[in-house]
Amino acid sequence: MVCALGASVCFGTATVLQAMAARAADAGGGDGGGTAFAVTLFLRAVRQWRYLAGLALDGLGFLLQIAALRSVPIYAVGAALAASLAVTAVVSARLLRVRLKGREWGAVGVVCAGMALLGIASGTEGDRGGPTALKYAMLGTALAVLALALWGGRLPDRARALALGLGAGFGFGVVEVAVRLIDSLAPSALPANPAAYALLVGGGAAFLSLTSALERGSVTTATAGMVIGETIGPALVGVVWLGDRTREGLAWVAVLGFAVAVAGALALARFGEAPAHSAPQSPLRIP
Repeated sequence: MVCALGASVCFGTATVLQAMAARAADAGGGDGGGTAFAVTLFLRAVRQWRYLAGLALDGLGFLLQIAALRSVPIYAVGAALAASLAVTAVVSARLLRVRLKGREWGAVGVVCAGMALLGIASGTEGDRGGPTALKYAMLGTALAVLALALWGGRLPDRARALALGLGAGFGFGVVEVAVRLIDSLAPSALPANPAAYALLVGGGAAFLSLTSALERGSVTTATAGMVIGETIGPALVGVVWLGDRTREGLAWVAVLGFAVAVAGALALARFGEAPAHSAPQSPLRIP
């Protein structure tokens, strides 16, 4: 559970540091717009220590996420990753001087309470390897998310952000499950395991989906969809097929903690992208 919370802190803090770098790059670059401006702004931002520090934290967070998925149930890891929005909100209030309203501070407290309940109730990682069909199902889901990422821009405006956000969440969820389905990291075993391809395709497709969602629609709607997609489905897969369980007699506490943490994260969905004025809208969190 410590690794999952560590990943949450890394992802949430990285978002703010990268947003600060984007703000500073925009302040020194004059007016502009379009793809060329976005690329120029990115090149300015990536030369700053804050942006590089954010990338380093993203990398550390990903390693901690993998470690967590190897030691605690998927439902606890998913809720912890959603809780990174609370970290982003708190760090934004400190470093970006974003003023949090009372209900937003309340949502941060709700997320913390939910994670505390999960910490009390979570058992150990399930000991089932999952059926072979599940590996192919994850690969099929990853390919479906990739198709949505490539063609989702054609959806009507009102449906686009939610659909692409949900797609990104499903893609990140595929990554969570695929990590558990890879039972050997030997070079000879990985090419024969469909879960390895699901992990790569799912992560890339999720990133593309979230990028498109944030560029073309509401950040709040897209992030809310992502939180739902990356928490509920993987949690059910972990319980039904991979043997994830709670401590004896505390199943109801785990369910309550999961629901509370996700609800609090949804209330903070606008922090899925830290405010950066004219900075290009792109996802800074890669769980």
